[in-house]
Amino acid sequence: MSVVVANLSGFDDYFALFQLKPQFKIDRQALESAYLTVQQKVHPDMHAQASDSDKRVSMQLSALANSAYRTLMNPIQRGLYMCARNGVDPQLETNTAMPAQFLMQQMKWRETLDDVRDQPSELDQLYKEVEQTRANLLKEVELAIDEANDFELAAKQLRALLFIDKFSVELEDAISA
Repeated sequence: MSVVVANLSGFDDYFALFQLKPQFKIDRQALESAYLTVQQKVHPDMHAQASDSDKRVSMQLSALANSAYRTLMNPIQRGLYMCARNGVDPQLETNTAMPAQFLMQQMKWRETLDDVRDQPSELDQLYKEVEQTRANLLKEVELAIDEANDFELAAKQLRALLFIDKFSVELEDAISA
């Protein structure tokens, strides 16, 4: 256990934990594989015969790996994490200002949702539009982080993505109803 602790303790760099290049565009399969490799080393089941102290460390490292994996697997959380690691506070609670065009789009989507709740094909069309906008914004975040190293711009786009994700949940609920 002590070898694992020496190699993994003190990690607050999730990319380093999984030995991945710190970038927004991530190879999900490589992340999955790295996560499984780390868990094979630190999971408490692998240290059932260890001392109580080593078991505790194993549990903490396993929890860290789980948290790191969830963060890096989710593109918005990954972007927010990368912004924070690069000294940019995304100001999620204090900065809700959005460009007028974005707010108009949100209002249009909400009005459309209200108008087509009982029309499955129209709901599907709205869903496709929202998902395309989401995909475009994710690409912009990728370019802002991986190409331009502009974490301020990325933070703004990530705040917009949070709005879109919230609307997507409402839209998905309407589709399932």
